[in-house]
Amino acid sequence: MTLYLIRHAHAVGAGEDPLRPLSSRGRSQVAQLTRFLQAGRQLHPSVFWHSPLARSRETAVLLAKGLGFAGPLVEIAGLEPEDEPRATASLLASAPDGLAIVGHEPHLSALATLLLRAGGGVPVVSLKKGSFLALEQDGGAWQIRWLIEPELLGTASG
Repeated sequence: MTLYLIRHAHAVGAGEDPLRPLSSRGRSQVAQLTRFLQAGRQLHPSVFWHSPLARSRETAVLLAKGLGFAGPLVEIAGLEPEDEPRATASLLASAPDGLAIVGHEPHLSALATLLLRAGGGVPVVSLKKGSFLALEQDGGAWQIRWLIEPELLGTASG
C-alpha cells in the first residue's frame, strides 16, 4: 500500500481570519508542488482525505484540481492537529491503496512515526507546511518512499 501524507500549505493567521484559509503564499506552495508532482508522475492517489479545517480542505481541493484528479475528496474527522494518530492508523486497514491524507502537525508526524516505528516514539519526521511524504507498506512494514519539502521547490514553508 502507498500512503501519501500532505501537510496543508501556509495559511493566514487567526487574527486575519479565524477560519485560517490558505494565504497567497500557501496557494503558491500548492501550485509549485502540483507542477513538481505532474512532472515526476510519482503521485497516484485513489482518494484524498482531509480534515474539517479550511486550510486542509483548500490544500486538498487545489492539489486535486491541479493534478486533474477526478476521484473523491472526503472530509474525515480525527485528522486535526491534536487528534489521536492511532485512530487514523486503524482506518488504514480498510483504506484503498494510494490514499492521500491532507492534514496538520503534529498529527501527521505522529501518524508517520507510529507506522514507521510500529508503535510510535520519538518523531521520525516533522512535516513543514506544504510538505509531502510518501510511505509504502511492503510485507507489513512501512518505509519512507520519498519526502518533498517546500524549500526543495523554491518555496518557503513558514
